[in-house]
Amino acid sequence: MKFRLKIYSAIFIVLLSIGISGFMLFENMSLINAIYFSIVTMATVGYGDIHPKTEIGKILTIIIIIGGVGTFLSIVASITDVFVNRREEKIRQEKVNMVLGLFFSEMGNDLLKHFVQFDHEVDGLYKNLKISTEWENEEFNNAYQLLKKHRISINSHKGDLAALLTCMQSRADLLLRLIENPTIQEHEHFTELLRAIFHLRDELSHRNNLSELLDSDRKHLEGDISRVYKLLIFEWLRYLRYIKKNYGYLFSLAIRTNPFDPEATIAVKN
Repeated sequence: MKFRLKIYSAIFIVLLSIGISGFMLFENMSLINAIYFSIVTMATVGYGDIHPKTEIGKILTIIIIIGGVGTFLSIVASITDVFVNRREEKIRQEKVNMVLGLFFSEMGNDLLKHFVQFDHEVDGLYKNLKISTEWENEEFNNAYQLLKKHRISINSHKGDLAALLTCMQSRADLLLRLIENPTIQEHEHFTELLRAIFHLRDELSHRNNLSELLDSDRKHLEGDISRVYKLLIFEWLRYLRYIKKNYGYLFSLAIRTNPFDPEATIAVKN
């Protein structure tokens, strides 16, 4: 839409410039009259107070009408489309974030709490993701950059694989509803996260005894956990940035249940 608007705007400016120059040259119009006549002609207003007197001027007016009227109307239509699409995109984003809020409330936060137990290098995340009400765009941007550089180090012996599996199995209906949601399917990163969660759940559920695993098998599972963990942290951080800007009461609860803040408490202290 924006590209089309730029094309039509460029054509409109070229035709307008030709019209102004032509009317000034062939009709001896002043600059203001030339601009005025060119615009009312292209906009199909046609007040009739000014009209071309020479043959060349009339030919120029015909060219402007043929090329300019369509271009002018196309610009109006493109601008309307841009605003309509912008509104539709805003509504779609609202729906996506509403579903994300449901996901983190029902499952995402619990998954993060499990993954934190497995994370051998979690101290770095404790330092960088201790989000507060004072955070603004700069702090969130810094956290994104630091997270990209953070080395996820999963040690499956530190956590409870069986409890992690139970957490995912108990939310099976939620996962299915999310993956079927057409709004979420347009959110590429979240869809990738859901696929990774499904895969990890299937990997864990197909093993009879999670407490007795071969080292190679355990290493494979740690790789699957790392994939989900990192995708989940990025999505969690993006969601917190959104509710910080739009829904302060949701953000307040999120930072009081922050899995990367060992001092976080649900109780409101001030």
